[in-house]
Amino acid sequence: MQVTRKPTEVLSTIFGYSSFRPGQEEIIEHVLAGSDALVIMPTGGGKSICFQVPALCFTGLTLVVSPLIALMQDQVAALQELGVKADTMNSGTSAESRRQILSSIADGSLKMLYMAPESLMQEEFVNYLSGMQISLIAVDEAHCISVWGNDFRPEYTKLSYFKNRFPEIPMIALTATADAATQSDILSQLGLDGARRFLSSFERKNLTIRAAPGQDRWGKILRFLYNHKQHSGIVYCLSRKGTETVAAKLNDAGYNASYYHAGMDATSRALVQRRFQNDEVQIICATIAFGMGIDKSNVRFVIHYNLPKNIEGYYQEIGRAGRDGSESECLLFYSWRDKSQLQTFIDESPMDASFKEVQSAKLHRMWEFASASSCRTNLILNYFGEFRKEPCGHCDNCLHPPKVFDGTVIAQKALSAVIRSNQEVGIDLLIDILRGSSKEEVRQGRYDQIKTYGAGRDLPYLDWKSYITQILNKGLLRIDYTDRSTLKVTPLTKQVLSGEVNVELVKFSKTKTVTKIKIDKTGDSQSPLFQSLRRWRYAESQKRGVPAYTIFNDATLRAIVDQEPLIPEDLLMVEGIGEAKLGRYGNAILNVVNEYYKSK
Repeated sequence: MQVTRKPTEVLSTIFGYSSFRPGQEEIIEHVLAGSDALVIMPTGGGKSICFQVPALCFTGLTLVVSPLIALMQDQVAALQELGVKADTMNSGTSAESRRQILSSIADGSLKMLYMAPESLMQEEFVNYLSGMQISLIAVDEAHCISVWGNDFRPEYTKLSYFKNRFPEIPMIALTATADAATQSDILSQLGLDGARRFLSSFERKNLTIRAAPGQDRWGKILRFLYNHKQHSGIVYCLSRKGTETVAAKLNDAGYNASYYHAGMDATSRALVQRRFQNDEVQIICATIAFGMGIDKSNVRFVIHYNLPKNIEGYYQEIGRAGRDGSESECLLFYSWRDKSQLQTFIDESPMDASFKEVQSAKLHRMWEFASASSCRTNLILNYFGEFRKEPCGHCDNCLHPPKVFDGTVIAQKALSAVIRSNQEVGIDLLIDILRGSSKEEVRQGRYDQIKTYGAGRDLPYLDWKSYITQILNKGLLRIDYTDRSTLKVTPLTKQVLSGEVNVELVKFSKTKTVTKIKIDKTGDSQSPLFQSLRRWRYAESQKRGVPAYTIFNDATLRAIVDQEPLIPEDLLMVEGIGEAKLGRYGNAILNVVNEYYKSK
């Protein structure tokens, strides 16, 4: 593999950005050195740059494995807007288009080819590639290869064959949601045992995260939407019927909404998705069938009308808000009915008992997140192996903290019991040990012999359940789903046991106080120039037949408003405008800006 361009040059001239986001440059340099990598980076963190920049620095072709045709088409359209020679080949590609793609591979003009795994693994195509210059293989949405992941796809499991066939070609696997078990499984399944793991921070500081009980969902939604009258958003529902019902109620309330679910035919789904991407529909009410990899940058809110099935899926879904870095909001509703329905889905699935056990444990962890009284962001960070105790300041529990007490002794008892039981017990058995239970499981494990046996007799079972959940949420313990959902220590455990750090807990109560959602009365006040630029962008997207955000995202339009460019060279100083887009759109943008100032 030959490297002919510098990453910073590609970033500036093609993508129009002056600097990399945290973590991107180190990953890119690692890949350009010919090494394999596993990249765990939250949705909206800039994963695509981590393989697209190396692809344009290498001389040969980069193959990108992606699970959805719509996702591939979106990314290819965005690259083509940047002047990059990219294409996609899938089951719907015509024979003539396929011949043209193979020809452009042969003459070296094609830089990036997006493919579904089953298309890539066709023996005829693999043999054809043997004589070509392939520089990089990128596996996007890599969690799909793992049964531990939140969206397992059996066709992904064959990709190790490709790595074995071309061991000299570096491979980069990328995903937004993978806990420790899923990460290890991805590396094993792809045959990347020596790959370096790059774990970016999972914190999205521009997202405000809130959760509320399911009572009066509709009233809470209407109050929430007061701030988002002109904004794009997604409402995730558990059922197909739910998407249609909520969309109808939003339309009745004066919002421009549509629905999306797997029961619709492919043409209808594609039309709804395209209208949403082009800002013709404001709000999409959808099942989880909608959204994987959708790169619409100006989604300002995500509402979960029902409890998601696990934290991985939830975090991936809220990651579709604020991808341009602007402030965005996420609201989650939860109820026992949702949890029971999701548990029924697990129980009735055809998967084996161990898989069901893991999924049930993850569902329970999702419930604990929804009903948590501590920092929600830290709970997510801790879940993905990023342990931190400082409050985030942008979740409801940090913005409106509940009353706490010094629970250090309670936490020390629990942590000590976990260690003295050799980290071999789950939550329920730990509570039995602390409360001095004489159950057979306690006696068989000889846990009645350890020093902390019975140390928590003074607290009822439900109190202990609440406090251990809070201890988990604070990252002082973690659940190992690969080892019977047993409790394990974390890097923060020792600090509590040594007395270096005190632990604040919320007093257990059978009724949880509902945190009121703070309403910003200022509403939406975009500038007239911004609206003019949006209208121009929409007209241009219709003319070119591409999603509006692939031309420019909202953050770039706002930067144009702020910087007031007068000449083409001024536009190159705007983040998100590179040489190709300057040449294609520069004069039109300046015309919009000039017309606006003439009319003032």
